[in-house]
Amino acid sequence: MTVVIAAGGTGGHLYPAVALAREFLRQDPKTTVLFVGTSRELERKVLTHEGFELEKILAWPVMGLGMLRAAAALLALPVGLYQSLRILRTRQADLVIGVGGYSSPPVLVAASLLGIRRVILEPNAYPGMANRVLGPLADIIFVAFEAAGRHFTPSKVRVVGTPIRRAFLEPAQAVSPGLPEVAARAAGGANRTLLIFGGSQGAHAINAAMLAALPHLGALRASVSVIHQTGEADHDVVKAAYEAAGFRSEVVPFVFDMPRALRSADLVVSRSGAVTVAELTACGKAAVLIPLPHAIYRHQERNAQVMESGGAAVVLSQENLTGLELAQTIETLLRDPGRLRAMGARSRVLGRVDSAERMVRECQALVARKAKGEGAQPRAC
Repeated sequence: MTVVIAAGGTGGHLYPAVALAREFLRQDPKTTVLFVGTSRELERKVLTHEGFELEKILAWPVMGLGMLRAAAALLALPVGLYQSLRILRTRQADLVIGVGGYSSPPVLVAASLLGIRRVILEPNAYPGMANRVLGPLADIIFVAFEAAGRHFTPSKVRVVGTPIRRAFLEPAQAVSPGLPEVAARAAGGANRTLLIFGGSQGAHAINAAMLAALPHLGALRASVSVIHQTGEADHDVVKAAYEAAGFRSEVVPFVFDMPRALRSADLVVSRSGAVTVAELTACGKAAVLIPLPHAIYRHQERNAQVMESGGAAVVLSQENLTGLELAQTIETLLRDPGRLRAMGARSRVLGRVDSAERMVRECQALVARKAKGEGAQPRAC
């Protein structure tokens, strides 16, 4: 079977897609997986690291832009559609999976025109525009949150959670050479580990808040190690600040081995994208969540509310966040091991660890039904 996955733009689109790709190959090593995306550096870097092939099409974001840029993006759609048709014909695709974002529409529309089976994954509590528009074209729509299913045809919806890489489910005691040094020490029991990240490209607001918090965290200097993923732009400034403050820290632009870094953490400070929430809950981690305030449809706030209402996270608003508030929140949690354990247990209850397996099984059955000449509409579970 040849599977084409349209995913790109952010880590929130890429990593669920990578998890699915790995599960297809785990269940059937003869499967061929191809990613279709854009020329963005993040896509090239992540997919090269993960060992997957990427075909590029012309696709630009439409939402959240000015009128001229939005118009240019719409004009690019016919080109992206033509490129997608060529790719799907050449690769003789059996299944196309769209994970949202601006690379999905041309590929899913091309698959519909060619009669190829089509699946959508919506990882957020509120669906993005691309998936809502493409819903009528899909044979099956997988959603991470039950609330998202209300925006699609009920008979197509499967509530499965967000696919995560199996590495997040491995035993926590294993430490690889690629794990940051402070995490390796913490895994040996010497320290508590605080993990901070703002998504695949970092978050300037979280970086700035942590720099403002450092002067108020001096009491934790001897007992806490920090792993901080900054993104490229803020890396040097943040690294210098930790060194000046005397913290044991590993400050990096990007953490490729996030499964091991996350499993080593006692507390996480992060955004609340769908993938982050899925990974936190799979690992059973307590979190301080700072939702991206200007995310389209405020989906990060909705995701964070699910964690907070379940007792797994403390949510802080970026608009009013100060270094003192962040420092007090971190210190209060790290000094209360019982609360951290309780939050971690509640986080794990919210997790869905079999999402990728369930999706792959249904996708295989969908393609098999086409091979037998049966109807496209899947049976309701």
